[in-house]
Amino acid sequence: MRATLESIDALKRRLEVSVPSEAVDAAVRSHTKTFSKDVRLKGFRPGKAPLAMVQKYYGAQIYNEALSKLMRQSLSQALIEQNLSPVGPPEVETLPPLAPNELRYAARFEVFPNVELKNLEAIHLDRQVAEVTEADIDAMIETLQKQRPTYVPATAPAVDGDRVVIDFEGRLDGTPFEGGTGKAVPVVVGAGRMIKDFDQALVGMSKGETKVVPVKFPEDYQSETLKGKDTEFTITVTSHDQAVLPALDQAFCELFGVSEGGIEALRQEVADNMRRELKDVVRTKLKTQLLDKLLETHPLELPESAIEQEIRVLQSDWMRRQGMDPSQLKQALPREPFEAGAKRRVAVGLIVGEVIRAEKIQVPQAALEERMEVAALSFSDPDAAYKRIKQNERARNQLAAAILEDEAVEKLLTRVTVNDVPASFKEIMNFGA
Repeated sequence: MRATLESIDALKRRLEVSVPSEAVDAAVRSHTKTFSKDVRLKGFRPGKAPLAMVQKYYGAQIYNEALSKLMRQSLSQALIEQNLSPVGPPEVETLPPLAPNELRYAARFEVFPNVELKNLEAIHLDRQVAEVTEADIDAMIETLQKQRPTYVPATAPAVDGDRVVIDFEGRLDGTPFEGGTGKAVPVVVGAGRMIKDFDQALVGMSKGETKVVPVKFPEDYQSETLKGKDTEFTITVTSHDQAVLPALDQAFCELFGVSEGGIEALRQEVADNMRRELKDVVRTKLKTQLLDKLLETHPLELPESAIEQEIRVLQSDWMRRQGMDPSQLKQALPREPFEAGAKRRVAVGLIVGEVIRAEKIQVPQAALEERMEVAALSFSDPDAAYKRIKQNERARNQLAAAILEDEAVEKLLTRVTVNDVPASFKEIMNFGA
């Protein structure tokens, strides 16, 4: 076998391979013997027909299958000899033979760029640090109360948290527009489910009151007709109930699984959860900051095939989150909304992959077991979910990849400069904003 490598550009390669006739003949003979073991010919028991007769009836099929197998084997061998790892499956083109009965073909593919991490010490990161204060715990308890209100007929104008039922009509340039009219629509004031100007206009209204208010639609609103436009709404409140927060008693504590210890036990559990969430968010922000800096200081030429593959993954993930089956999509989603994210994921993967390779990072089985257990906790039946995850190779691989990435980030953080910056729980968690 002879292989010749050509560099088309920084990442694209063309590998031309020729296999001599002797190897082709040997491959055909070997496949004929294998093929004959299962072939059925009239007058002969299975596998007992003469090879010459098998060749007579199935020669073309045997030849094509033998060449296909020989092509795969020789290409794999050539890639190993050339120390090449294609990004995706190579595009193979059969070429005219230069010698009788020779197998000759060319394979086109992309390779990954070389990644060299350097000047990591020059990277400076800011890590926010904060403590969970008693005031933070008070605010969180109040938030939990607001999530479980009861409602009574209102005796005062509407405030955030109250429930109203409204009729409304919106007008653009004095004309009602599609989707701008509603009848008997229930709304929780201040819940953020309505456009900001509309939501704020409900504050201070009472049952039976009608108000005409200006409403500006956001610049990123989904409707092109209304995006960034100034409109006017007539709003009538037909029903108004006041929110009453539950008392901080044992019954309230039991809503959150705290059966003993009363409000102090609930506060302790809430505080512990807040500290865990704070730690996770601080680490996530630091990781994002680190990766942003690495991408900025280590620009990479990215293989197009890897980007396209990642776009397809992101498209499928988006569809699953929408409750759609990607396999049932008749027309491909547009690639542009996913392109930037795909490029980032490919670049991050290359950098993290180099750290994993250089540091020889592996996934301990205990760490993988722990990740599976944590992932299962988000389901209603954790035990059944754990079994499903453990049996799902794709899910296990995703968790293993996350562990490797986390370990790589920890290694990188020891080589960069991290400065602690004082902050508050509310600032870091964007809580109460």
